[in-house]
Amino acid sequence: MTPPAVPAALHPVVAAFLADRAAVHAALERFGSPLHLVFPQVFDDNLAALTGVLDRARCRSRVYYAHKVNRSAAFVRSAARAGIGIDVASGAELRSALEAGFAPDRVEITGPKGSSLLRAAVAAGVTINVDNLWELARIAELADARVSVLLRLSGFPGSAPSRFGIDLGEVGEAFDLLARHPDRLALLGVAFHLDTASTQERVRAVGECLTVIERAYARGFTPSVLDIGGGLRQVFVADPAAYDAYDQALRAGLLGHGPALHWGTGSFGYHVADGAAHGTPVFHKYANTESATEILTELLDAPLPGHGGRALSAVLADNLLDLWLEPGKALADRAGITVARVEFVKRAGTGATLVHLDLSRDTVTAADQEVLIDPLVLSEPGESAPAGVFFAGHLCLERDLVTQRQVRVTRIPDPGDPVVFPNTGAYHMDLSAANAAMHPTPPKVAVLHRDSRFELCDDEVWR
Repeated sequence: MTPPAVPAALHPVVAAFLADRAAVHAALERFGSPLHLVFPQVFDDNLAALTGVLDRARCRSRVYYAHKVNRSAAFVRSAARAGIGIDVASGAELRSALEAGFAPDRVEITGPKGSSLLRAAVAAGVTINVDNLWELARIAELADARVSVLLRLSGFPGSAPSRFGIDLGEVGEAFDLLARHPDRLALLGVAFHLDTASTQERVRAVGECLTVIERAYARGFTPSVLDIGGGLRQVFVADPAAYDAYDQALRAGLLGHGPALHWGTGSFGYHVADGAAHGTPVFHKYANTESATEILTELLDAPLPGHGGRALSAVLADNLLDLWLEPGKALADRAGITVARVEFVKRAGTGATLVHLDLSRDTVTAADQEVLIDPLVLSEPGESAPAGVFFAGHLCLERDLVTQRQVRVTRIPDPGDPVVFPNTGAYHMDLSAANAAMHPTPPKVAVLHRDSRFELCDDEVWR
């Protein structure tokens, strides 16, 4: 029995590129394998969809692209050209943003920051999203002129504990610091980021932030920004029923009620007890069916408790507050793919078929996750003979299985066949990228669809 297929959702531009086998082979011949391909036009489409939601909400807003989602210079330049802001989280990302043409007032620096990064941020004149009281005090020490700051808040009732942000119980101390340094610290607003898809949690956090803003006004400050962070989800699968069918077959295999689709003792976060597979799988994000625009619309339209049933967006507009958000995944969604070549195919002692590729697992996914959309094998046309295979990496490590689950292919590929990993643009390309065994990290290439043709350009020089 072959495993169920889990086809990926593809943007039409990416689908057209993959259908043009000559373009795919030209990319591999010119830039080598493996290869990361980014599609700035898809990035632009994603941005247009989000800004459309914000425009319809009729509250003042600004989008900050979360640079950390991908190192791509093409994505950064696309964001700069579109006139949005950028969220950076390191010195290198700050330099990348400034070199791409972002003015300091369109740059926000987030995350935990030590003295050297704070010094660079202050010197650049960018907005600083302050993570803790130490940072706030250190900015006051480093500044020669007023620095615009946001207070990142945490400790919201009903939300999971977070290692980031200033707890709601410490807000008074933050106000005291701001009051002691009015010539060096300018409170622009407050911010939060929740690692959840729950609209209810975000609505509660917004309510708490509005209370803090009221307290700030009572202390003589004039905050005008509410930054709700990122966390908008991606839709990976073309058909949610296909995900459900694979998950069901995988769990049946773990229970011994069907063919084993897992490698070795891997269980993907499930634990077997009392005749059932319990827990949340490491690939749970692939089950999401709600797009970023739907999530954002739901949030902006949600009634805010204590405000007469008015929508969140209306409350912000009535209070003359600017809404900031920091999408990363939502902008890179379906805007990147990774292509490798088959090196050889072998049969393992277990009888499993291993398709060895010229990349490692870390090239396409974080170590603690599993990709639950199927790679695409671009074989030459031939007779269909569906099979289940494991894709293996080129590192001399047992753990370097690119897929630790069986993947359905239309037939066993041949050496040299391209294999495409869809939707790797958001974190997958870069989060765990390494040079193990002195293998170089794959080059990154921007793809532009123009006049029914595909143009390729080194990502670093794309304009």
